Amino acid sequence: MPRGRYSLHDPHDRTPLGEEHFHCAPGPSGWRYVSQLTTPSGDHAGSVDLALDDLGRPIRLELHAGGWQVRGAALDGVTWVRTDPTGSHATEGNVRAHAFTGSSPAFLVALTRLLRLTPGSGSTRVRLVAFTDPVLAPLTVDQSWALVDSETHPTDNGLLTVDEYQVTALDTGERHSVHIAGDVVLAAPGVELEDLQTPPSVLP
Repeated sequence: MPRGRYSLHDPHDRTPLGEEHFHCAPGPSGWRYVSQLTTPSGDHAGSVDLALDDLGRPIRLELHAGGWQVRGAALDGVTWVRTDPTGSHATEGNVRAHAFTGSSPAFLVALTRLLRLTPGSGSTRVRLVAFTDPVLAPLTVDQSWALVDSETHPTDNGLLTVDEYQVTALDTGERHSVHIAGDVVLAAPGVELEDLQTPPSVLP
């Protein structure tokens, strides 16, 4: 069960946004990721709880941030309920999309599990519902993902395969790289792995 800490920052000006303390593990029916978010000063800022089925589809998502809460799952595309801080005004949404995304590295791992790309297979277009900070506002985005490289490195715990993905935002054409080993993000825009207490899980 990988357990560790990511630092989060603005990908454009590198302003620190806080840290994400996480643990994740494959299970009999898929994969689960749980984390707690803190501000740069160390105050609690929210949480992430994401569970995938064995095909990589989000069967349960629960987000907390800024007093807001989102619960969602893959249902007729993706469906979610977003609740305001008072709990009196819940709004439901549904989009013909493949999955969810957001600032948490969990969403990057989850999408690679859903796409199951292979090197040289070309790019795949995906539609995602992003929950944007700081109030988890939903936004539909289109991206293109391609697995451009996969390298195996020797470590103290055996061989570690690192996959490099190229991600393109289809509305702006902006491209960036994401490096993932198993179920841990090694590097991505706005994300740095600061501490990892146990090795990444090798996902099938």
